[in-house]
Amino acid sequence: MPITPQQLIERKQQGIAIVALTAYDYVSAKLLDRAGVDLLLVGDSLGMVVLGYETTLPLTLDEMIHHAKAVRRGIEKALMVVDLPFLTYQESFQQAMHSAGRILKETGAQAVKLEGGYPEIAETVRRLVLAGIPVLGHVGLTPQSVHQLGYRKQGKTPETSDRIFKEAVALQEAGAFAVVLEHIPSKLAAEISKTLVIPTIGIGAGVHCDGQVLVTHDLLGMTDRVPPFAKRYANLQETITQAVQAYGEDVRDRRFPPD
Repeated sequence: MPITPQQLIERKQQGIAIVALTAYDYVSAKLLDRAGVDLLLVGDSLGMVVLGYETTLPLTLDEMIHHAKAVRRGIEKALMVVDLPFLTYQESFQQAMHSAGRILKETGAQAVKLEGGYPEIAETVRRLVLAGIPVLGHVGLTPQSVHQLGYRKQGKTPETSDRIFKEAVALQEAGAFAVVLEHIPSKLAAEISKTLVIPTIGIGAGVHCDGQVLVTHDLLGMTDRVPPFAKRYANLQETITQAVQAYGEDVRDRRFPPD
């Protein structure tokens, strides 16, 4: 049976860390699911690492749904969450409901994720949850606000730290089942994690979160640059390049295919 949002909350209570990664296609979803990942996020990072956009902003809802359908086919156990792309939920609650509803109906995902926690977003989360749509929150560095925030660590001043803390609490009160904490000081993440009943999933937020998420392409060494908070566990970029070069040499030297 697939993991549920409630089971993630129970894991926090039991002190079991949550393992999360991104997935954008059938093959990667199948491999990550078999490896025991608890939560697979079809993140809007799809726009940058798969579609080649400079930021996440150009990604459309239709593009997200297209890839999420493929991911769904590869999952048996993991909880599947899909990002709501930029300007598919900020205009109004009705827009958010339509976008989130399409994702759940058309992809088979169990939940959606959206960025921000200021009052309007918290209210949107509350209304989505009331409609039966599980929501994963996201505070700290929010990539959809790149032109406003850049990719700098957030929460380094007392004012911004207090705002992020209050946003996380507001998302819990609105009914979010968990909150992503991105690129914030470890001390702040620890304080939020200790305060909230729901799990925190960190990315560049230190070890004290209730779980961790990374962009899979960063973990596998398939990107040119890795964020300072990420870790490469393999170098598939080099492995794939060497394999293709070896194939090319065999073809040019008439060693492949063998007689």
